[in-house]
Parts: sequence; C-alpha cells; structure tokens
Amino acid sequence: MREGLEKLLAKGQDSAVLRFGLGQACLKEADYAAAALHLAQAVAQNPQYSAAWKLLGKAQLESGAPDARAQAQASWQQGLQVAEQQGDTQTVKEMTVFLKRLQKLDAAPS
Repeated sequence: MREGLEKLLAKGQDSAVLRFGLGQACLKEADYAAAALHLAQAVAQNPQYSAAWKLLGKAQLESGAPDARAQAQASWQQGLQVAEQQGDTQTVKEMTVFLKRLQKLDAAPS
C-alpha cells in the first residue's frame, strides 16, 4: 500500500488525503519519522483534518525525538479544537484520552 501511495506522490498527486494514507501506512510499518512527516503535510494542506491531527500526535510520540511528548501534546490539542468545531465526537474522545495519558506520564516521577 505504501509503495503505491508513494508512486502517486512522486507523480505530483499530492493531497491531504494522500498524505494521510501515507502517514497511516508508515505508522503500520513503525516508520514514525516518515509518518510524522506525511501527517504534518496532511494538516498543513488541510488544517481541519482531525483524523490527521490524531495520527500526527501518535507518530510524534512514538518517534523518540527529544521533544516527542511536547510535539504530540501540541498536535492533539490542535486536533481536539478542530474535532470539537466539526462535531467529531469520537476523535474528541480519543484525543482527550491521549492527552490525559500524557499528563499522567509527565506527572510520574522520573
């Protein structure tokens, strides 16, 4: 699946939906850096794409970057606002849970 999507991108058929699909495929392959890159492009192209914000936060958190938690938190907070504006209740619930888990991790002693 990823290879086919990458071919479409190489042909210049870039879109938020294509980038979302690529990000999702990269997540499934545990290629978190590539997933974050594609998902960041998806939300840049369509800032109202709540599902892309949700996966972007997941990719950022799993990336292992030094500021991964802060990146994920920022993405989920932005995505939460978008999802609330659009009435996307399932995504609101999921990102609320993700943010609460992050808060617990941050509160835990190191």
